[in-house]
Amino acid sequence: MPYKANLTKQHHINKHTYQQSNYSDYNKALKNRGRIDIWISDDILACWQDDYRTHDGTGSSVKYPNSTIEACYYLRMVFKFPLRQTQGFIENILEMLGLETLQCPDYTLLSKHLSQLGFKTPKFKKYEKADDDIVAIAIDSTGLKRFGRDEWHQEKHKVNAKRSWHKMHLAVASNHLIQSAVLTHKNIMDDQVVDALCTQITKPVTHITADKMYDTDAVFETLDAYFSLADIVIPPKDNTFADESHHPKRMTNIISYFALGVTRWQRSKHYG
Repeated sequence: MPYKANLTKQHHINKHTYQQSNYSDYNKALKNRGRIDIWISDDILACWQDDYRTHDGTGSSVKYPNSTIEACYYLRMVFKFPLRQTQGFIENILEMLGLETLQCPDYTLLSKHLSQLGFKTPKFKKYEKADDDIVAIAIDSTGLKRFGRDEWHQEKHKVNAKRSWHKMHLAVASNHLIQSAVLTHKNIMDDQVVDALCTQITKPVTHITADKMYDTDAVFETLDAYFSLADIVIPPKDNTFADESHHPKRMTNIISYFALGVTRWQRSKHYG
């Protein structure tokens, strides 16, 4: 359940605090996150290939055992490589290990043996792009700190060290891809840039979510003009009452919010 529904019940719960004591181990663990370590078992390398093949008239013996084919497959899955890139990648690993006598199975051989072993061919995306149909988007903003002169310049020229801010307004789809973005000054309110965000989205949208800052009739009119079939899910502001002067979708939103309650409304509207 979204955490917003329980805010009124958490005022008496103190925030957990943790004290870091093993700084050396913690620092080492953070650095190890950026390491690229590839380890191949000695048992697999020992029987990587069979250079002494027999030819008895019924077909030659297998050069690469199943363990080698599986090792190539799992390396391919980790780095999301096609078969040709997998072959070049493994050949480079064997070269760095000083095992020039070992060879990587050809990509055609890998394709044939993997299908015989029952491994399905993964479908990796060539590149990340927006889907043809956007199912849902979320609108929100965040602050971006502007950095000016350094401390030496401030002390020499008596420049104020106060920092200023910009606001980045974003519309993000359910696949975590940014569909539109607008950069404004910090004094611009969130609901004033909804029209600029919507003009950048040219594909149909069926679900729109935003926080209470966007609960205005102007926002509902703008969203309804661009996405008439979309379900607009915005929690009403405090001390907001149903009024016939409100936009119809905002009116429906307010009535369902107070009729169902916060928790049931969030569940039914998939908010949070």
